[in-house]
Amino acid sequence: MYLCPMYSKELLKGTLKTIILKQLADNGRMYGYEITQKVKELTDGQLELREGALYPTLHKLEADGLVVTDKIFIGKRVRKYYLLTPKGDEATVSKIEEITAFFGMMQGLLGVE
Repeated sequence: MYLCPMYSKELLKGTLKTIILKQLADNGRMYGYEITQKVKELTDGQLELREGALYPTLHKLEADGLVVTDKIFIGKRVRKYYLLTPKGDEATVSKIEEITAFFGMMQGLLGVE
């Protein structure tokens, strides 16, 4: 799913949709490999998304109507770009608010700031 030696998979589980939605919100139209590289760059290589986790999540987001695809032909190859729908924009805001509130609750619960 992820490659992140600093954190357990249990901590990272459930964040993939939020990570992907946020990248699309910040960067607009992106293709899968581009998303993985952006996440790697933003985390200084501490978090690497694997294809086995990324693409099923993108397909789920598409099935939920949060993203749409745009296919571009590059020579004989097709590159599939993902972009947020209006529903995806709303979900991004909601997911970020949810995770921010959760982190705040956990800080209070654990007595850390």
